[in-house]
Order: sequence, then C-alpha cells, then structure tokens
Amino acid sequence: MAHPLQLTITVDVLASEAELTPSEATIWHAARAATDHAYAPYSHFNVGAALLLDDGSVFKGSNQENAAYPSGLCAERTALFGLAVSQPERRIVAMAVAARPAQGDFMLAMPCGACRQVMTEYENRQGQQIPLLLPGPDGTIYRFRTLSDLLPFQFSAENLPGQRTE
Repeated sequence: MAHPLQLTITVDVLASEAELTPSEATIWHAARAATDHAYAPYSHFNVGAALLLDDGSVFKGSNQENAAYPSGLCAERTALFGLAVSQPERRIVAMAVAARPAQGDFMLAMPCGACRQVMTEYENRQGQQIPLLLPGPDGTIYRFRTLSDLLPFQFSAENLPGQRTE
C-alpha cells in the first residue's frame, strides 16, 4: 500500500547582501562578476558561478553557448569541470550562482537538472557539504546548507551495478 514520504529542506532566505558573511559576499560578488564573461548570443541569459576553495581563493565559470545546441555548457559545470582539471587538489568550501539577462538586472535563477546532478556528485566526492547561494525573488538570496538539497533523490555510484560501497 502506498504511503507518503515527506521531505523537508530548509533554505535560509536572506533579505539582502547585507546578511552575507564576508566569505559569502566574496563568492556572491564573484558569481555576479562572472556573468560578464558569459557567451550567450542565443539565449541572451548570462550566468556566472563562483567556487570558494579551501585555500581562500575563488574559481569562476560562466555559461558558454554554441550554435550547435545543446553543445554549450552551463556556468556551474564550467566552474566545476575547470576546477577539476586545473586544481584537482582543491576542495570546495562554498558555491554561488548569479544570472541576468544580457541587458538587464540580476534575477531569480535555479540550476538545471544536469548541473544539480554534477553539483551533488562533487559534494559526494569531497565527502562534505557545500553550501550554496542562489538569487531569490525581489533581491533576496537563498542560502542552501548543502548542494544535495537541490536533488534529494540523486543518482550516484551507489545506483550503478558493481559500484555499491557496503
């Protein structure tokens, strides 16, 4: 017999940037600045991502489109994949994402499903939670305590035959 499964995800809603910690403000502004490097001639929607690393440095990514849809890549994945190649020894302490129209103000934006999958896998690889900042409505900021909150029923190595860790 079917029974409901209730999930609870707690997200802090910050009224403004003034509520960010200094390290959060650093990556929040870095993600917003990364939107200036987006290549989005088709969607005209610029997205930036910033990763705060364990050594205090920031690594950024931006969306990169291509006329041969869907061969472009989202900002979240350019940042994560770029970090994995260039600085594989670094651990991610926090992440922020920002988005805006090419000619407009910053706005609410959520990572796509593919990015959510990649983000949670990086968190799983590290074995520690990665907090996330996302733009909310009307200038608010969403603070997620863990990337996994974006994808509660994630696909992982545990779902692959022969990959279970018991």
